[in-house]
Amino acid sequence: MKKRPKRILLLGAGGPPGINVIRSWREAPEPFYIVGTDMNPFHLEWVPADRVYLVPPVDHPDYLDAIAEIVEREGIDLIHAQPDVEVRALSENRERFPARVFLPRKETIRLLQDKQASAERWRQAGIHTFPTVPVETPEDLERAVEIIGLPLWLRAREGAGARGATLVERIETGIHWIAYWRSRGVRWEFIAQPYFSGREFAWQSLWKDGRLIVSQGRQRIEYIYPHLAPSGRTGTSAVTVTVHDERVNEVATRCVLAVDPQATGVFSVDLMEDERGNLFPTEINAGRFFTTTYFYTRAGCNMPYYMIRLAFDEPLPELPSYNALPAGLYWIRHIDCPAVLVPHGALRVQREPSLAWFDGAQSMQAIEAMWRAPASP
Repeated sequence: MKKRPKRILLLGAGGPPGINVIRSWREAPEPFYIVGTDMNPFHLEWVPADRVYLVPPVDHPDYLDAIAEIVEREGIDLIHAQPDVEVRALSENRERFPARVFLPRKETIRLLQDKQASAERWRQAGIHTFPTVPVETPEDLERAVEIIGLPLWLRAREGAGARGATLVERIETGIHWIAYWRSRGVRWEFIAQPYFSGREFAWQSLWKDGRLIVSQGRQRIEYIYPHLAPSGRTGTSAVTVTVHDERVNEVATRCVLAVDPQATGVFSVDLMEDERGNLFPTEINAGRFFTTTYFYTRAGCNMPYYMIRLAFDEPLPELPSYNALPAGLYWIRHIDCPAVLVPHGALRVQREPSLAWFDGAQSMQAIEAMWRAPASP
């Protein structure tokens, strides 16, 4: 008798993070019946699911009832969420739904969605020693400058995609930055931290009961539309490359275990270098995958599929805990441009002639040297 496919519900399916998770599931070696939800009816048009539902926003009083009705109607076996707000809602109400989840503990998600609290936990664990200062008023910002110095990094205490983030080189910039958001009625809490000018890394991992199952690090080289963000960072990479960096593996692992020694679920860690090449965590997105997770799937490491196997206590193929993919794989993408996976040495600029006045191969060598070398002292 043919086995019934697992029925998976993805909350927040209409954005790029959700769509890339579904694309990964579609390339798994077993079929799934996939149901997607989103609060935007237009975004549901591109969701490659078997069934889609329009649901209220997370803060609407009917949101949980709507999800519960979908779970019952569709006979859902597993629920996964991609937006942080829906990860939090699913986590806090996981007992309400007669379906599996593969999430960290509630306390872990609460802690990691609070950038000030998570930074303090890492400081206590000796992973870093830099201060994190809450900022609400000009006086708070002046105090932050006294403690941290200039330049500093000002950002929202919660949220993803570099929310509310900007580089503050003059105290007036920070004062006007907060005033701008307040004038728009936005009540985010802000924090100030040191500004790191080195390279930026991302490390995605799967855990179960405190054991690291599989992970892979990458370096963000270029962002999508950086010129549209005052900080120059939009949180989503246009160009990224896989790395084998033992510092990244070590620091990211310590960060996860510092917040949850019995870690279970998805942990996506962001890390930055300072001007001396020292590596520091900036945040962990717990319970969900990075936007570009399909990069790893295309390269041969389908973490969204492995997550489902783990959730159902099913065996996995033999996986390395670290460096699951070769180093030097580029993922190059942008709005309305199909993403391409390019191995090291296969970029067109290295294979085709360039104009005499522009040595493309030499330029590419300089870029590669930049992402390989440690930051200047």
